[in-house]
Order: sequence, then C-alpha cells, then structure tokens
Amino acid sequence: MPPDTPSSPNTRRIAIDPISRVEGHGKITLLLDADNHIQEARLHIVEFRGFEKFIQGRPYWEVSALVQRLCGICPVSHQLAAAKAVDQLVGVEQLTPTASKLRRLLHFGQILQSHALHFFHLSSPDLLFGFGSDPMQRNIVGMLRQYPDIALKGVKLRKYGQQIIEAITGKRIHGIAAIAGGMNQPLTPGKRDALLKDSADILTWSQDAVTLNEQIHTSHPEHYAFATLHSNYLGMTGGKGELEFYHGGLRARAATGAYLFDQFDYRDYQQILREEVRAWSYMKFPYLLELGTEHGWYRVGPLARMNNCDVISTPQAEAARKRFKEFGQGQFVHHTLAYHWARMIEALHCAESIQQLLHDAEITGTELMAEKGDKRPEGIGVIEAPRGTLFHHYQINEEGLITQANLMVSTTSNNQAMNESVRSVANAYLDGQEITEGLLNHLEVAVRAYDPCLSCATHALGKMPLQVELRNVEGVLLDQLTKGVNGDVRRRPELA
Repeated sequence: MPPDTPSSPNTRRIAIDPISRVEGHGKITLLLDADNHIQEARLHIVEFRGFEKFIQGRPYWEVSALVQRLCGICPVSHQLAAAKAVDQLVGVEQLTPTASKLRRLLHFGQILQSHALHFFHLSSPDLLFGFGSDPMQRNIVGMLRQYPDIALKGVKLRKYGQQIIEAITGKRIHGIAAIAGGMNQPLTPGKRDALLKDSADILTWSQDAVTLNEQIHTSHPEHYAFATLHSNYLGMTGGKGELEFYHGGLRARAATGAYLFDQFDYRDYQQILREEVRAWSYMKFPYLLELGTEHGWYRVGPLARMNNCDVISTPQAEAARKRFKEFGQGQFVHHTLAYHWARMIEALHCAESIQQLLHDAEITGTELMAEKGDKRPEGIGVIEAPRGTLFHHYQINEEGLITQANLMVSTTSNNQAMNESVRSVANAYLDGQEITEGLLNHLEVAVRAYDPCLSCATHALGKMPLQVELRNVEGVLLDQLTKGVNGDVRRRPELA
C-alpha cells in the first residue's frame, strides 16, 4: 500500500498504528501543519485477506465452513449467511421448523457474545474511566479492579453466548452446524436444560447492561456531538417493520427518517448498492446507487437497526427501544456513541429470544433437513450480523464449484461513516492542540463505537495497490515503482 506522506514540507504525519481494542489491524493517519491544524484525517485498513478469491474453485458445500475462518469473533455470522446462500443453491426455500429455530438460536447466541465482548471488554474502559484517562487503567484489567461486578457480568454474558454456540455446533469457535438445507445435528434435551438453568440470570444481566448504557449516555451531554453524523441507515427488518436478525427485507431511510426503500428483496441487492475502491485502503466504500458516491453512504449495525425498526418482538427490549426513541424525541438518534446503548438493547432482545426458544418444544426436534429441489447457479444469503447487514453472494458451475463470490460485510458498509467520524473528532478535539495519547484515543473511541471487524472487511483482491522499492546496502533509495488500484505503474519522478 502506498505510504502516507506529508503533502508539503510544512506538514507532519501522525499515525495511530495499530488501532487498539478492535478486531483486526488498521491505522489512523493525521496530517498537521506547523500550527497543529488538521489537514487530513483517515482510517486505513492495512490488513489483506482476500477470501473472495480463496474460495473460488471450492465445492459449494464447503463454503459455510470455510468462510468462518474470516474471523474468530463473528464466525457464526459468516456461517449462517453462507448457509442461506447455499440453501438457494440446492433449491431449498423453506427449512424445517426445528432447523430454522436452531439457526436462530445460534444467531442469538452469536450476537449476545459479540455484543458483550465489544462493550464490556473493548469500550467500557473509555466510557467509565474517560477517553483521556490513564491508559494503564483504561483496559479490561482496570475494569476488573475498579468495577468488578460490571466486568464479571460482561464475562459471563459472553461465556453464555459461547455456550449456546458450543451446544449447537460442538465448538465455541469455528464449529459446524448449518449445512445445505438444514442443520447437521439436533440440540439434545440435556444441553437445552443446561442452557435454561442460567437463562434467568442472563436476562437480568442484559437488562442491567441496558440500564448502565442508558445512564452513561444520557448523563454525558458531551457525548451527543462526539463523532456524530446525520447519515442514511440501512438494515433488514421483518414484514411488519420489526427488528429482525435472520431473515427479512432491506429497508433504507434517510437521516430525516424518510424511506428510501422498504422490504426490498436482498437477492436483488446489486440493483441498489455499489462498492467503490480507493487507493489508500484495502476496504471498499459501499453506497446507495440512487444517491451516488457523495450522498449515498450509509450506516449499518445496532444504531441503524434501532433507528430503522418500528418494534421489537420481545417485551423488555421493546420497552428499552421506546425509551431510546423518547430520548430522541421521536426522531432518529444520530449520536455515534449511542451505538453502545443500541447494542445492549439488542443484547437484551437476544437474551429474551434465547429464553423463549429454549422453552419451545421444537428446539429439540430431530427433523433437521428440508427436501432439496433443483440446483441453482446462484445464491445470495443476507443476515444482520452483530456489526450490521452481511451479504454473501455465490455463483457455481455445473460441477458445483464456486466460480465467483462477493462478500459485503458490515464493517465495509460503515467504512465511509468511520472516516467521517474520525475527521469530525480530529477537527473538534485535536485541531490546533498539542497532540497527546489521550487526545489520540478520542479518535480510537470514535472508531470503536462501530465495533469494526477489520479482518472481515478486507476483500479487494485484484485491486491491491503495490509499491516496490530498490535500495542499496546503505539503505539509499535507488528506484521506486508504484502500481495503483487501476493497474497503472508509475516510477517516482525524481528517480526516473
């Protein structure tokens, strides 16, 4: 990737490399003039993975297992999105009731553990100690010392979500469960009963987490403008506008609340979404086609889902959603730090839904496979992952081998928003100031609010910028060639 170089001799570059307390590897770069005024602020994704190419040539029935290796935090999300696409490849329109409920239970467990990890382990130190507090305290160890009750509840919430995943897939990370047309094994009554044993405590702790986040946000007015953006929002909702994580239609709304589209069939997503590539990041920049690259960027994830949905199907989470809406006086809540509050409302919904499903007699059923139909050349699976809307799109040949794949992950959809938030914080807090670690952490706080999964979001194979340098034994630069994202090769002018 081309290095970030100052645009003139009077500017200097500051880099946060790597960004801490996020999944994956990224950096933030600032260009400042001699008076410390911000000239440029960018979030760069420097990690490259390329799963879209890796899985080409593999048989379709392997995909739901392979794509899990994108990440150790949200492997279940990729497994389920891929499985929904593979269901279409084998002609399955409707899963059996037990298989459908098992997938949903697995999904709720995944979202619960991921949300708990993000808030309690990664973000709560900033929110409870302060953005510019001592970095030796501003971590999970500091949380365990200062707020042991809160930290331990977070650990137990995540553990419970992982136990659900293990009960269904056999492993807490990278287990296998969802296969073409159904699930590969039932949930035994013994495992169901073991999970039920702790479900009441999980529900209580999830409610406590909502209360804590509500108190944090409403008692800190200075958080309202921090990294805040008035953006479009995209997400999946059920047929009645309810919060829906596993299956529904796409809904997009403008910052004003106006509908851009609703209940759009996600299998036609290419009619409404595009992805732009920029030279300084391996992560693409999606946008709504109708609005174009300048105005069509949008946000996804908990804040988007909370703004987009009309109702939540579980009572405690719905009561929490109504308080969230009342805080916004009936309008959208655009505060970026409100992502944390929305995230814990979703965790509460997951806890309620898990308890309901565990009491459902069909959850321990043994009819797990639907009858397959005619094989199809294309399948598109979409779910609401913890971080937002996740697209898996596959095409296969007559032998059942993957010929093309496109993965549009949640963090990719938030790419432009994260960059806008970084710029906003840089201009509000760092411009003209002497740069300190505490001020730089403000930039990381803005990025962490989105709970980015940077490993999942890097899929620009075939468009990677490349720089090759030739130096002598003393380290003096003799020649430098740069290949841009469009394939053009340039030699550094003074070395030509």
